[in-house]
Amino acid sequence: MKFFYKILISAVNVFLLAAILPGVDIADNNIFTAVIVAFVLAVLDTIIKPLLILLTLPATILTLGLFLFVINACIILLDAHFVHGFKIDSFWHAMLFSILLSFFNSFVIKRAFPDDKKK
Repeated sequence: MKFFYKILISAVNVFLLAAILPGVDIADNNIFTAVIVAFVLAVLDTIIKPLLILLTLPATILTLGLFLFVINACIILLDAHFVHGFKIDSFWHAMLFSILLSFFNSFVIKRAFPDDKKK
């Protein structure tokens, strides 16, 4: 159940960022498209992202982990390729979108699911 809440939180963040950022567009401002984008993004992060990290490990080590931003932007561009109605204009828009999406998702999820292990 927590997975579905995280998908919905991510969908709301995708929807809001698409409304705010230039170069990121959801056709007809459809929240259902944002849910599909969030779901496909979760699938790509689970399956494709670990493979890309493994294949680009030398570049990631050489750049002290900064190449992970490039991998995240590529995952966003791949998501835009698979989901009709979700459009990213350029690589740099995808990078900015991925950074902001990661920040907002971690912020909201941390607030929505506080750690119960704090003593």
